[in-house]
Amino acid sequence: MFASRAVCPTRVLRRASSVALSLIASCHLALAPAQAQEKSGRGLPTIRDTEIENLLRDYTRPILRAAKLAQQNIEVVLVNDRSFNAFVADGRRIFINTGALVDSTTPNQIIGVLAHETGHIAGGHLARRREQLAGAQTMAIVAMMLAAGGVAAGAASGANGGNMGNAAAGAVMAPQEMIRRSLLAYQREEEQAADRSAVTYLNATQQSAKGMLETFERFQNDQLFLTQRTDPYLLSHPMARERIAALEVLAKASPYFNAKDPPALQHRHDMMRAKLIGFQERPDVVARRYPPTDQSLPAQYARAISAYRFASMSGAVAQIDALIAKEPGNPYFQELKGQALLESGRASEAVPPLRKAVAMTDGAPLIRAMLGQALVETGNAGMMDEAIRELTFSTQRDPDNASGWRALAKAYGFKNNRPQADLASAQAALATGDVRTARELAARARQTFPPNSPGWLKADDIVNIKPPQSSDNRQ
Repeated sequence: MFASRAVCPTRVLRRASSVALSLIASCHLALAPAQAQEKSGRGLPTIRDTEIENLLRDYTRPILRAAKLAQQNIEVVLVNDRSFNAFVADGRRIFINTGALVDSTTPNQIIGVLAHETGHIAGGHLARRREQLAGAQTMAIVAMMLAAGGVAAGAASGANGGNMGNAAAGAVMAPQEMIRRSLLAYQREEEQAADRSAVTYLNATQQSAKGMLETFERFQNDQLFLTQRTDPYLLSHPMARERIAALEVLAKASPYFNAKDPPALQHRHDMMRAKLIGFQERPDVVARRYPPTDQSLPAQYARAISAYRFASMSGAVAQIDALIAKEPGNPYFQELKGQALLESGRASEAVPPLRKAVAMTDGAPLIRAMLGQALVETGNAGMMDEAIRELTFSTQRDPDNASGWRALAKAYGFKNNRPQADLASAQAALATGDVRTARELAARARQTFPPNSPGWLKADDIVNIKPPQSSDNRQ
């Protein structure tokens, strides 16, 4: 981290750097605990889904245009976590927990969250926070130097040992506490600035900030039992009551405060929530949230997903077919049927609905990858060329899809094309962050490709990739 950059021959400054490291680390975790989780274990537990990703893309597109970030290729990443949370990490991705999606009853509530996180990106808060942390390191070192000097002076003057120890502790802790409060105050200012920016973006897109208020009220209720015991200056975010009061003034001044989400968008939001609950919850939880008496389409969606995961496949397919009968043009019902059949070992039956889903979505990469996988799993040699076409298309547009690369490697294996199989396996390893394995597989592939051929060049690029250096520049 920062201490590794400090070079000083004196023992005192080495100690000061060490304490500064501890201080900055503790503040850093207070500022961004989710990013620390991402750093450990090679990444956050993310999930991929075309239906949900398309909906979130529709939520963010107008906000990004209003923030003048439409050309920055900012993406929304789904984190498989039940808590209500969202954050930005690197200026090009907004991470949002599935718990936030499930708990938000209207699109406007999630759009408000996305607008807030967009405010952090547009405001350059991540870069400025790095500057603040770097400055805090210097402040901590200087403070420790001064404190150490004061303790040494006290010892030279013959001060009482016990009193000197207490004085030393106070001298060391006081400047650290001041620096910590300064950093957290800076973060509070950022949060308030992001709130103001979010309202600006919502106004520019003629949307209400009421959803943001509802979200803050949720946080306020969570904090009620803490407010009498918590020092507001030790919080990295402003107290919820303060944010609500400030936001309420801005939100209610907007001519769009009472604007409602379009019914079609609300329906898509309800379907998204049902899908997440169906895939992530136990059958009893799904049954409580969507009892048989609820015949709405979202309820039937959740129950069909739960049935395919936990009940008989024949019953699940019947429920999915009932969904398809109600909305024949819904590609995600066809995708669900194909996924259910594929995962139950019925790959040949999975191919037709997946082909329909691909056609209906104009070739969505994730769905094309699933179709390619189903074609491979049939074991039919006559389908391998089609599988390779589908998987090649998918992985070119979505190179981080490791399962797509693995299926492509298997398809090339069926064709006895070892160089391409090794290259696809290397790409799969690279997508999961296993650089060492990727380089080994690519080196083997490079040996069998003609020199300077497209395959040889791709393999050579992977061989020459350097593993990422350890870095703590997380925000």
